[in-house]
Amino acid sequence: MIRRITLALLSALVLLTSCEYKDLCYNHEEHALRYHIDIKADYRRDWEDSSSLPYKWMENWPQHYIPYEQMRPELPTGLRVLTYHDSYSEPHKSNIDPEGGIVMLSEGLNDILLYNNDTEYIVFTDLENSATTRATTRTRSRSSYLGNSFSKTEEEHTVNQPDMLYGAFIKKYNAEKTLTPEEFNITIQPLVYTYKVRFEIEEGLKYVTMARGALSGMAGSVYMHTGYTASDPVTVLFDCEVTDFGARSLVKSFGIPDFPVNDHVTDGSRAQDRAYALNLELKLINDTFLSMDFDVTDQVAAQPHGGVITVTGIKVNREDATTSGGFDVDVEGWGEGEDIILPFGNI
Repeated sequence: MIRRITLALLSALVLLTSCEYKDLCYNHEEHALRYHIDIKADYRRDWEDSSSLPYKWMENWPQHYIPYEQMRPELPTGLRVLTYHDSYSEPHKSNIDPEGGIVMLSEGLNDILLYNNDTEYIVFTDLENSATTRATTRTRSRSSYLGNSFSKTEEEHTVNQPDMLYGAFIKKYNAEKTLTPEEFNITIQPLVYTYKVRFEIEEGLKYVTMARGALSGMAGSVYMHTGYTASDPVTVLFDCEVTDFGARSLVKSFGIPDFPVNDHVTDGSRAQDRAYALNLELKLINDTFLSMDFDVTDQVAAQPHGGVITVTGIKVNREDATTSGGFDVDVEGWGEGEDIILPFGNI
């Protein structure tokens, strides 16, 4: 009888020990063999990319401008991760901290697309295939804008400025089953750049109450896996701040069309048959508008990914501000500088 009791106790002890060991080693993720990767992210916080161009803004930044370092974009608040695998009908989505994190994968080759998940106006298309995924921005209307006389495109879509966008692509990462994920260091690249636009009003600034503009010829979208911009041009609408020299604005865009990331071509070959233009709308003290077009092709072609665009010698005549000169638009046509955001269209 005692022997039977002893055997029963031993059997129970073995079962309990086995269950406890199984719980420790197999039911907890940190003790399981898995297909995963530990991404460690840092960022290129460039707002313009002219290091090898004639301007070299980082070295030659005017002291009376906003400090160069203050122009750098903020770090994102998080990262969206899309993983592509032959066994998936659509990419698997996850979110990690901006500094990185562990991402689950599938056995074999995985493509991994990363971008910041804190944008408001960015729209992503063709997510099913990593090679075709693009980022674009939303269509925006402005009733008083009728195009630019210097544009070579008959009708460009008008769009909102894109949010700051970072992106990176890991191609064909071979996932093997491991206890500890491999650390993978990657630099997330900027895919949106900033143009500092300056309108210098030589005469009649005192008659100006509000200002806004439009930058024509910009890329409408960017391919996420390469950073290459699409070929279709759009016009980016923006508001301006009236200053003691005229008007200014910081305008975000994907850069010029049909252009790769980190390319410093300056011979004009990529600007061939393209035009880049600015429009300036001024609201005057008599509630009329003045609209002016400027050809800025040379400046933009030499600064494909952000920089400084300057227009000088602008004059506002007293007659325009004290009579019904200019073009008279109902005050509601300007509003409070807010334009209507329309549903996204194909651009």
